[in-house]
Amino acid sequence: METKKAHYLIGLARIVLGWIFLWAFLDKMFGLGFATTSDKSWLAGESPTYGFLKFATHGPFADIYQAIAGHIVVDTLYMAGLLAVGTALILGIGVRIASWSGALMMALFYLAAIPPSHNPLVDEHIIYIFLLLIFCATRAGQWLGLGKWWSETALVKRFPFLE
Repeated sequence: METKKAHYLIGLARIVLGWIFLWAFLDKMFGLGFATTSDKSWLAGESPTYGFLKFATHGPFADIYQAIAGHIVVDTLYMAGLLAVGTALILGIGVRIASWSGALMMALFYLAAIPPSHNPLVDEHIIYIFLLLIFCATRAGQWLGLGKWWSETALVKRFPFLE
């Protein structure tokens, strides 16, 4: 019984974290007025990475991040990553690759502004990394998602890293 509750909690945590990624994509793409206004959206021709990378980065890697701010390749990779990781986590398919990709994104965000503002070592990016690795280790797509079906497809059987 306890294991079943834990599985549902892991599945729910996966969906909620997936929504954080997907929401960031939607808000930056359409400018829904939360973090991004409509006139600053990607569809309006603005860069989804420029503001943060140019003005909010600090620490030993700030010069690197500021140099790539607003570059079309960086913008495209960022938006594709948010969409793919968010969608995969919500649906429970491709959770392994989405978890590793999301953890890499979070590590890059963490390195963009170290030390963190509210704690000398740990911020939400570190917590997200641990959650994503837990999803990967526990096959979190199997609970409250399509992961079981996905893992039985011929594609995933041929390429298990897609699970």
